[in-house]
Amino acid sequence: MRKFRLTITSPAFCRFSPELMTELSKYFEVVEVRDLPVDADDYEIIRTLDGSDAVVLGMHRISRKVMESVNALKIIARYGLGYENVDVKAATELGIVVTYCRFTGEEVSVAEHTFALILAAAKKIVEANEYVKSGGWRDMTQRIKFVGYELSGKTLGIIGLGHIGREVAKIARRGFNMRVIAYDPYVPDEVFKEYGVERIADLDELVKRSDIITIHAALTKETYNLLNAEKLQKVKEGVIIVNTARGGIIDEKALVKLLKEGRTYYIALDVLAREPPTPDNELLRLPNVIITPHTAAFTYEALRRMDEGVVDDIIKFLVKKEKPLRIVNPEVLDSPRIRFKEFYKV
Repeated sequence: MRKFRLTITSPAFCRFSPELMTELSKYFEVVEVRDLPVDADDYEIIRTLDGSDAVVLGMHRISRKVMESVNALKIIARYGLGYENVDVKAATELGIVVTYCRFTGEEVSVAEHTFALILAAAKKIVEANEYVKSGGWRDMTQRIKFVGYELSGKTLGIIGLGHIGREVAKIARRGFNMRVIAYDPYVPDEVFKEYGVERIADLDELVKRSDIITIHAALTKETYNLLNAEKLQKVKEGVIIVNTARGGIIDEKALVKLLKEGRTYYIALDVLAREPPTPDNELLRLPNVIITPHTAAFTYEALRRMDEGVVDDIIKFLVKKEKPLRIVNPEVLDSPRIRFKEFYKV
């Protein structure tokens, strides 16, 4: 019996878990295409996935056209928490299972990275480091340029109180004695109470009250450009804005305008609307901006848990014929159009 073909397009998948790659090779013909450009078009992705039964997907976009053309494809395992780069509706209609890295503990790494960015911004760590390395410390009078802020007693405004937002709230309250407020219309009051977070029903109020705004929402039609020009004009003078969620949630042109007006103290981003950024992105040239290359979840521990989750779901579905734990579209399992005909429902 032929092995299923598994194509890997995620550069990070199983980089530090070679034994899991060995496990996969027992059941699958593994094809690694880790250098596929993130902005690869449909044609290139179709050519890459041709004949594949499964794909471990990075940030590449999987459209309806791709899924219709790669007719062997049975499961798309998204290596990450977001899956906005997959047309889930089309996948469901075409009988393809979609999974993602839920329940893998990624929230710990992302929350810690969020605070690394907050601290770097509040304490001007990047500038101070550059100053020292360039020999500037010889002039002791210039250290005054690096006076920063304490976090204790400041108001942290969280947009999105999901698993990551909750971890951020916990660190803020327990670690830094911060006042935490949050906006999330989809989370019940009990969660706000459990984490000691004040519920804010109106996003405008959160924007106006927060000393630091941090985003932890999924990118959806509702959250696209959620922080637009109108909202950003209402921020506190000297606010720090952090985004480790998705770039499209902030209107970057409006953000640049806010920076140029001197309204913000600092902007710290792990994500951009376009990744990687084009050289003409003004955020790359403006002062008081820190940008990391979408690496908030890049810790050995988080990547290991993500590796295990993806491997577990693929083997569960295609080998054991069981329901994947981290499935995005469970309704496909009951569809007569499911491509993996050998699957039996559980």
